[in-house]
Amino acid sequence: MKTVETENEGLKRAFMLTIPAEDIDARVDQEVRRLAPQVRMPGFRPGKVPPNLIRKMHGEAIQQDALNTAVQEGVQQLLQEQKLRPAMQPQVALEEDYAPGKDLQVRVQLEALPEIPAANIDDLKLERLTVETDEAAIEEQIQRLASANKSWNDAKKGHAAANGDLVVMDFVGSVDGTPFEGGTGSDMQVELGSGQLIPGFEDQLVGAKVGDKREVNVTFPDDYGAENLKSKAAKFDVTVKAVKTAGETKIDDDFAKALGLQDIEQLRGILRDQQQQELNGLTRTHMKRRLLDELASRHSFEVPKSMVEAEFQNIMQQLRHEASHESDPKAALEEIESEAGEYRTIAERRVRLGLLLSEIGAANGVEVSQREMNQLIGQAASQYQGKDRDRFIQYVQQEPMAAAQLRAPLYEDKVVDFLFSKAEIADRTATRAELEADLESEEGHVHGPGCGHDVPEAKAKPKKAAKAKAEPAAEEKPAKAAKPAAKQADVVETKAEAPKPAKPKKSEPANKAAAEAAEKKPAAKKAPAKKAK
Repeated sequence: MKTVETENEGLKRAFMLTIPAEDIDARVDQEVRRLAPQVRMPGFRPGKVPPNLIRKMHGEAIQQDALNTAVQEGVQQLLQEQKLRPAMQPQVALEEDYAPGKDLQVRVQLEALPEIPAANIDDLKLERLTVETDEAAIEEQIQRLASANKSWNDAKKGHAAANGDLVVMDFVGSVDGTPFEGGTGSDMQVELGSGQLIPGFEDQLVGAKVGDKREVNVTFPDDYGAENLKSKAAKFDVTVKAVKTAGETKIDDDFAKALGLQDIEQLRGILRDQQQQELNGLTRTHMKRRLLDELASRHSFEVPKSMVEAEFQNIMQQLRHEASHESDPKAALEEIESEAGEYRTIAERRVRLGLLLSEIGAANGVEVSQREMNQLIGQAASQYQGKDRDRFIQYVQQEPMAAAQLRAPLYEDKVVDFLFSKAEIADRTATRAELEADLESEEGHVHGPGCGHDVPEAKAKPKKAAKAKAEPAAEEKPAKAAKPAAKQADVVETKAEAPKPAKPKKSEPANKAAAEAAEKKPAAKKAPAKKAK
């Protein structure tokens, strides 16, 4: 194979490969010999069909396979000889005038990953804000639990429903006199004053008694979930079947036992642990963001434009999707497009930090073990069942980029933990409000060149771009030849979001009951009038 370099500018490289005709013919002959024992043709014994007849029957397909194989191996050989690590899938094109029997000329264009300078990770200094659990907040959670687990008793005969009472009803809804899909229901339960239904619905049930028939007139909100009902006036014919009043819920050991726990102190312990997990998540987010800022300020090197463009498009796609669900999608889209330059800057920062973290991890022996990888695959596969689950596992095992996407968030966390272990960390006690304010302030001040932040002054929308990829994806090593590597640079830069409380183990059903009950509203069947965003 003959190789001629046609472009070498920055990270851009281009080559013309010439694969001799005899090499392609040899591949065709090899494929004919491989197929010969399998070909069946009337008049010939199995495996005795002449090669010229095999070529006549399957020549076009064999020729195409030979070309594909020759090109793939040629590109791989090129990358090895030139010691190139492509940032994205190389662009490969055959010369248009190729015909069988001629040398094959192939144009190969790519962007190479840069030579990343040795990372400057000495003398890292970070601040860790620590927050004590808030016992008052825990008691508020318990109060919400009690409110969500009210006992309901049938009201006295003739009792008029008031806010705080539970009404059980049947209903039939219509718009312009025509019933609409999902507008009919029975035994719907709603706590008056809870705001469970669209504005005005619950208010018109105040004063209702068992057996009453009421006409409820409402207007669906402009942002209602069903497109055909947005802003539409609707009438609901309601039959009140029952009215219930709330019984007193004492917060004591019996209340905790009703949730499946041993006593009220165990409930407080569960909620305290959940709160501490949230606080730990906020603290880590704050410290990690400061770490990334420090790394960004210490390192500057050219990054592949193709990777930046891929990340930029990911960000814009996510933002456009979010904008489509805003109350004024057109205005939201216009704002996003006007700030496209800022999002491109964010994309470039992500790519640079991603490549940097990848190199730091590789240079310091950070790895994701096979056991950890199996756990990641198992967790991701849990959303599938039966054959779909098996197919997903097989896909991840066979597709390197799919495996890389699963591995990336854990890998980056391990690199970050490694850097934390090298840093000098000063602890400072703070309140939760102070920690959250510090995180929020990073979205509101003027950012100078190299400061490491993504957002210009007083703009909240650009921060969404940083949130377009919630999981970082710095990979251990650049992707192999002919495989996209853009996912390596997907570094998290999100607004702090407290992690959800850890789900209790299956052996702890009582904990699960308490955790799930914490944010429940009174039991109610789904109704068409229910709020939707």
